[in-house]
Amino acid sequence: MEDVSAPTALTSISASSELAPFTPATLFTAANLDQWMAIALVVAAGLYLYGVHKLRARGDRWPIGRTLAFVPGGLGIVAVATLSGLGTYDDTLFSAHMVQHMLLSMVAPILMALGAPVTLALRTLPPKPKSWLLGFLHSRYFKLISHPLIAFTFFIATPYALYLSGWYPATLTSTWLHEFTHVHFMVVGSLFFWPLIGLDPLPGRWPYPARALMMIISMPLHAVLGVIIMQMAGRIATSYYEGLNLSWVSPATDQQVGGGLLWASGDLISLLMLAAFVTQWIRSDERTAARIDRQLDRTTGEDNALEAYNAHLARLAGRPATDQR
Repeated sequence: MEDVSAPTALTSISASSELAPFTPATLFTAANLDQWMAIALVVAAGLYLYGVHKLRARGDRWPIGRTLAFVPGGLGIVAVATLSGLGTYDDTLFSAHMVQHMLLSMVAPILMALGAPVTLALRTLPPKPKSWLLGFLHSRYFKLISHPLIAFTFFIATPYALYLSGWYPATLTSTWLHEFTHVHFMVVGSLFFWPLIGLDPLPGRWPYPARALMMIISMPLHAVLGVIIMQMAGRIATSYYEGLNLSWVSPATDQQVGGGLLWASGDLISLLMLAAFVTQWIRSDERTAARIDRQLDRTTGEDNALEAYNAHLARLAGRPATDQR
């Protein structure tokens, strides 16, 4: 396992200035809103809510569930992961980083996908920006990176590459790489989950059985990595964590906890994702069945009208009513 030298200051952490032990209260007391992510989240929430307001102002309906999923749900999870005490301790505790990893790469993308922001944008943007968005969605580049197999590969390979190479240790001493990794988590998670359970009309979406198979295949792979981390002979970023000289945590134990969190939470989140997917599949089948029933009703109504018309003609001709078709 590649290591790093003694830690440099990413936040306020140093060997001589030890942070207090992490507790649930630390999520609030150690929050840090002085970051670019805070501005980005406020802008994203404002644009989404403005779009909802614009729809309702012209008399269109927008489900409240989508708004709750995107703003307090998805964007709120990103805020907890990056702006709360969890973000302050993400380069102090491997376990805190692991929770952050799961929130940014799985939980937040799932909720934001259920918020259907692309659909909202297409219904509210002016003509020119709307054409730009449509052009991007139908571009070869987007079709390539959003292809289910490509997105699946990035989603599965990213955590293995992060923790089994020098990538993760490097993020602990490089601010830009640290922030890039956060964005990478969200982008890769979105590319994976949006075509699977998102409500937006994305091009090239696979049918439900193929999507279900991909979900089932992905479920155990994070758990396997969690077990590898727990059973790893060496420690990840040994020099960095030992250089912190924290008296209230053992780096070895913390790595065990982090691996356990990846193992347990990965399966739990995957099961919740699968439950949401199955619900969508059932509702889709119900909508399809209802549409077929309406078509049959219209066909039956047309047949009945034709039979009545033929019977009327037969009576006028003075012969028994027969099927004239």
